[in-house]
Amino acid sequence: MESWMPVFVVVVGVAVVLQAIVLIALFLQLRRTAARVEQVVSDLNTRVTPVLARLQTLVEDVSPQISGIVANAAEVTRLVRSQTQKIDRLVTETMERLRLQLMHVDQILTGAMEAVEEAGSHLRQTVWRPVIKATALVRGVQAGLDYLRSARRGTGPTENENQDEGMFI
Repeated sequence: MESWMPVFVVVVGVAVVLQAIVLIALFLQLRRTAARVEQVVSDLNTRVTPVLARLQTLVEDVSPQISGIVANAAEVTRLVRSQTQKIDRLVTETMERLRLQLMHVDQILTGAMEAVEEAGSHLRQTVWRPVIKATALVRGVQAGLDYLRSARRGTGPTENENQDEGMFI
């Protein structure tokens, strides 16, 4: 086993040297990559800085205008709400007046219809009843005259006269 010991030491030594070479290669590659990243960052910084400066200037210029627009929008909203409330009140009042006027017109029309009905009833009582009575009287006189005529002629009452007599019974 003693003969194996120097072989292990040589293998370990070679492994340590290989690790050192790999670490040195990684270190050098990492330095190159860091230099490239630093170059890209500085290039990006030189390109983005003017854009950010312009953007900041633009935001500073537009900010008061945006504030004004928001204030105007709030004022317009307030005015619209106020006008809407006024219109609502006006429509409500108009509808109430219209309702009252319709009730008044209904009362007037109802009164007029009652007056027309009453006038028609009164007309029936004052005109038609006397006309009916007068017609009955005229028919009675006519029947009497017809009876007298038929009595002079010597004939009996006709069929029409019998019907008239049935009406008086």
